[in-house]
Amino acid sequence: MFFSILTVVLLVLSSSTYAAGKILVKQGSRGESVRQVQELLIEKGFLSGKADGICGQMTVDAIKLFQRENHLEVDGICGAVTFEALKKAPHHDPKFAAEHHPHKGEAVYVEATAYSAFDPGNGPNTASGTPVRHGVIAVDPSFIPLGSRVYIPGYGEAVAEDIGWGIKGNIIDVAFDTHEEALMFGRQELEIYIIEYGE
Repeated sequence: MFFSILTVVLLVLSSSTYAAGKILVKQGSRGESVRQVQELLIEKGFLSGKADGICGQMTVDAIKLFQRENHLEVDGICGAVTFEALKKAPHHDPKFAAEHHPHKGEAVYVEATAYSAFDPGNGPNTASGTPVRHGVIAVDPSFIPLGSRVYIPGYGEAVAEDIGWGIKGNIIDVAFDTHEEALMFGRQELEIYIIEYGE
């Protein structure tokens, strides 16, 4: 009986050790491993928002940026090598992502909220007729013209394709593919970069 219990305990411990050594976080992954990676990315300054345990495009982009800046294979997947490098990496200022983006442009300060096509009251399309998706922002066209391309630290590049009744002045609404990702982003004050102005 004692031997059987000891065997079970050893198997559980070895499985936990194996799981810890074989971490794999990629697009669509969910769970505690994702949350752990997100917390490290946030701590190191590569990701903004809260760790929700869901690996969406925002988390993938943050992993890619970390990999690029640390001379790792840039695939957006956090495996054992990337995870170990992430644990040992120094903290970076939140502006790090923008400063190291290859397409720096004019910096503007905005109050950013988030939305998705799955939020209550929202439809599937933008004011421009395109799908609401990651890579789209809603703007006040008098502040950022429709069609403008921007870079948002921790999110990536986006195009101004949408407008909204509550979007006035330096407020933008950042689109996500899921309601959960939008909730994770929440409301933030950010410095974003205008790569190219729309007409």
